[in-house]
Amino acid sequence: MSKVFENAFEAIHDISDGASIMFGGFGLCGIPENCINALVEKNIQNLTCISNNAGIDDFGLGLLLRKHQMKKMIASYVGENKEFERQLIAGELEVELIPQGTLAERCRAACMGIPAFFVPAGFGTEVQGDKETREFNGKMHVLEHAMEADYSIIKAWKGDTNGNLIYRNTANNFNQPMAGAGKITIAEVEELVPFGELDPNDIHTPGVFVNRIFQGTNYEKRIEFVTEQS
Repeated sequence: MSKVFENAFEAIHDISDGASIMFGGFGLCGIPENCINALVEKNIQNLTCISNNAGIDDFGLGLLLRKHQMKKMIASYVGENKEFERQLIAGELEVELIPQGTLAERCRAACMGIPAFFVPAGFGTEVQGDKETREFNGKMHVLEHAMEADYSIIKAWKGDTNGNLIYRNTANNFNQPMAGAGKITIAEVEELVPFGELDPNDIHTPGVFVNRIFQGTNYEKRIEFVTEQS
C-alpha cells in the first residue's frame, strides 16, 4: 500500500474534532506549514496540540489559536504569541508546560516503546507535582511517562516514497523524536524522491515510522526575529 498522498488535505483527511496532534519543528523552523494550513481551512475543532512552541500570532500554530481551534496546548516555550497569552489569561485554553528536553524525550520514548523514564529536570518545582521521584547517584529524579498522540505531523527537507526522511540543521529538532510517536505519522517534505535514491547513511528517520508522506508547496519559512548588526 502506497504511503504517498497528493497533498496536505488528503494526508489529514481523517483528522477529526477532538484529536491530539504532535507538530514537529523548532520555533518557526521545520514546521509542517502545509498541514497546519489545511487544518485551519478545514476548521477542525477542540484539538490538543503538542509542540515545542505555539508559533506566532499570524503563522504556524498561531493560526489555529487565532481561530480558537485548540482546546489544549502542551509545549515548552510559548513566549512569542500574544493571542496565546490572551487565551491563557482568559481561561479559554488549557495549557501544560513541560521542560524542553523532557518533552522531546517523552515523544521519543513513545516512538521507541519506552513507557516511562526518570529525569532530573523539574524536581522540586511545579513540574514535579505528585509524580513519583527517586534518587539516582545522589540526585533526585522525576518519573515521566511517554507521550503519545493520535497523529504526529512532521516536516522534512527530503523524503522518499517509502517514508525515509532527511532533516536539515535546526529542523531536526522535535521532528525526529515525534516521528512515530503518534498512532499515525504524517510527513510533508520539500522534495519527494523515488525509494532507493537517498543514501541510507544520511537518513534520520527510517520509513517504518512514517505512515503518510507528500511533497509540500509554497513554504514561507518565516523568521521570528530579524537581528541586524551595524
